[in-house]
Order: sequence, then C-alpha cells, then structure tokens
Amino acid sequence: MTMTGAPIRVVIADDEPLIRAGIRMILTSDREIQVVAEASNGREAVELVRAHGADVVLLDIQMPVMDGLTAMAELRRAVPSARVVILTTFGERDNVLRALEAGGAGFLLKDTAPAELIAAVRAAAAGDAYLSPGATRHVVDQLATGHAASRNERARERVAQLSARERDVLSLLGEGLSNADAGRRLHMSEATVKTYVSRILAKLECENRVQAALLARDAGLGVG
Repeated sequence: MTMTGAPIRVVIADDEPLIRAGIRMILTSDREIQVVAEASNGREAVELVRAHGADVVLLDIQMPVMDGLTAMAELRRAVPSARVVILTTFGERDNVLRALEAGGAGFLLKDTAPAELIAAVRAAAAGDAYLSPGATRHVVDQLATGHAASRNERARERVAQLSARERDVLSLLGEGLSNADAGRRLHMSEATVKTYVSRILAKLECENRVQAALLARDAGLGVG
C-alpha cells in the first residue's frame, strides 16, 4: 500500500458496538484508511471481508457465533490476501500465541494509542506485521516466557542457520524495532534492513515479523 494508492479497506470485527465505534472514529481520521464494514461475530466478519475485498481485518478473539481464531482460519482459506490484526487484552495469552503462530499480522491491545492503531493497519496493508515497542513487546515477553520450556531449544537450532548480521537484525525484531529504528541502531539503511528481514523470514520459514520476533525471543535474542 503506497501513500498515493487506493484507500486501505478495513473491516472491524468486535462484538462490542462501543469498541467498533471507537476504532472506526480513529481510523477514519486518516484519509487513506476506509472502514468498509463492521462485524459483530466471526462468521459475519468472514462474509464481509469476502464481500468487500478488505485489505485488513481488525479481529477480536472472543466473539459469539464464530470466535476470532476460527474466523482467522476461515479467512486464510477464503481471502488469503486479507491481513489479520488481532484485537486482544493482556488476559488472552494462549489465544494470542495461537493467532500469531497461525500467521496473524500482529496484535493490538484494545486500549492502544490511536497512533499505534493507525500504524498497525498501515503496516499490515503494506504486507508487514506490527510490533509496538511498548505494550505489544510486553505481551510478546509474556508469550515467550509462558512457552519457553518446549520452544527454546528448537528456536536456537533454527536461529543457528543465520549469519551473525542476520542474528543482529533478528534480535532487534525481537525488541519490536521498526526497520528504520533497526537501521539506526546497526548503522544501516532502512532498505538494507528490509532486505535482511526478507532473507531472515525465508530462512526461518516465518510468515511475518511477528513470528520472527517470537522466535527471536524464544532463542534468547533481543532480551535484556
């Protein structure tokens, strides 16, 4: 999604009307984002994304009729081009992990700052994933800690195939840094970091930055 391209088409899926209204108000303040539909359950979300050809879906996990995780699986089959950003709370650790491992383009706390919400939608539409350096990083820490025993050894084995420079970049992904911030830290251009990220995702067989960041945390990178 370029700054001069068509609007980013978004579907908001949450069973609470007040949450949907708040998200809509924030997103429509950006003239390059268009909220095309709102859904109150997962089944409706899938139908609306198919009908409108949405670019990004903001998807709550806990919804009636069809929950967010089931809806996400349906969307990956029915509309694979749609990017899913999970709406969550701190109390949904295991569900968030499942969503990220299933290829979610990131997640947001429901009380996230408006600027982060817009940034997440833009990142997802651009084919990237969003990890904020603040609240989202804290949730990633919780996820990594909660599943460390069964995941760390395999994560270290996968990371071992990377070059030293690739591990440096992966470490910063684990900290939640953007390409631009990682470039400043490593004295590289943003374009060079982007090339490294693409190479890392291919080598590690990760679908997006979120999965790579979780892997980095499990392997002990970006910690401290």
